[in-house]
Formats: sequence, structure tokens, C-alpha cells
Amino acid sequence: MTETGNTPVIEMDNVSFSYGETPVLEQVSLRVMAGDFLGVVGPNAGGKSTLLKLVLGLLEPRSGRIRVLGKSPRRAARRVGYVPQHPGFARDFPISVEQVALLGRLGVVKKPSWRERWLPGRYSDADRQAARAALREVEAADLANRQIGSLSGGQLQRVLLARALAGEPEILILDEPTANIDQRLESDIFDLLKQLNRRLTIVVVSHDIAFISSYVNRVACVNRTLVCHQTESIDAEAIHALYGDNVRRVAHSHG
Repeated sequence: MTETGNTPVIEMDNVSFSYGETPVLEQVSLRVMAGDFLGVVGPNAGGKSTLLKLVLGLLEPRSGRIRVLGKSPRRAARRVGYVPQHPGFARDFPISVEQVALLGRLGVVKKPSWRERWLPGRYSDADRQAARAALREVEAADLANRQIGSLSGGQLQRVLLARALAGEPEILILDEPTANIDQRLESDIFDLLKQLNRRLTIVVVSHDIAFISSYVNRVACVNRTLVCHQTESIDAEAIHALYGDNVRRVAHSHG
């Protein structure tokens, strides 16, 4: 895992947000440091996905301040990779895996070659190289020519991860990336994320604190308010009785 630094890459100061008259987040403050692997957990409707949307610049806070890589979330968006829980397109849409990965290159600033200046509107050679490198990194290069609708849930999550990586982000944000796959594949995805954490700051939302606590170095517990903790080791016998695997726990309370 990347050694965490002293530079905050995500800063939230006293952030509140409401949908209409319904408060969702209240006075949330958070620092995510460069190299962090942060897990975000909490009950359904507790505000986890809203927190991500605020960091991504998809929502504006009612009050408070958010900075991502020293900028407003919208200005930093191209340096942040996002993996949603569900793809933003129909599974039967006629698009190949490589074309999905190439979508991650949209909006990436690059200098076109001489030949590419005469063919505007197309993906560049650099785009294709980045998309193929991302597919290799997530071990999905062999799927490049497959139609997206033919993939299993685990394969699709790898491709969505490749799409995010193709944009060469500095921060990777994932919203319950393993919600629709089985436990064995869940471990595969998080093993991959642990490798990626060697060079990327990662924020991942999950419903399973017991599982993710063996991967992340901090846990943010969100239920309208936010409490952030380091993970702590607990007795292996108690863990085995509860979960059957080694995990770490956090103790917390919301005021």
C-alpha cells in the first residue's frame, strides 16, 4: 500500500446537504490524504453515495467547503476516476469492452500527433494505448473485443474499473464496486484495488465493514454525520466465530 503523505487530496469542511427539506449530510468534515485507502460505510440512505457525488462535483453542498486536489470538485474532475455501482448504459447496448474503456479518455487533455490533427473527433493513438494498458492492468485485455452485454458481473466491474483508469486519474472513487458479484470475485476486486493503491489514492463505498477493513487503512462511518477511524486489530478467535475470516474492527458512535 502507498505510504500516506501529509498532503490532503480531498478536504471537506462542515459540509451539509439536503434533498429539498430532507437533510442528508450535516456538518461533515473529512481529510483524505495522498495514498489513503479509505472505506466509506454506513446504513442505506445514510448519505454515502451523496458524499461521493459531492466530491465528484455532481452535487453542490448547501453549506461548507469542498476541495479536491486543491481545486473545486468540478475543476478537479478530470483527475478523479469514478467507478459506479451500475454502468451508465444499457447492458444490451452494442459496444465492445475496448470501446467502454476508451470512454474514460473523453475530456482528457492531450497533444495530438500530426496525423491526428487531420482526423479530428477520433480517439488518438495515445487514447487507445491508455485504454489497452488499463484493460491489461485489470486483467481484462482478453475481453477487448467482447460485447459488453456478454460479460459476467465480475468481468463488467473490471471493465468499468479499466474505464476509470484509462483517464490516468490521481484519485479513484468507487461506489459499492462488488455489490452485485459473489464473495470470491469480491476478494479478487479488492486485491486489485490494493495493488492500485500503490500509486493511487482510493475511496470506496461498501456495505460490508467486516470485509473491507482488511484492505483499507481508514474507515469513514457515515450516517448523516461522519466519524473517521483507523482500523484496529481484534481477537482472531472472535473474528473467526463471527465472520470466518480475518478482519479488523472500528469502535465508534454518532452523537
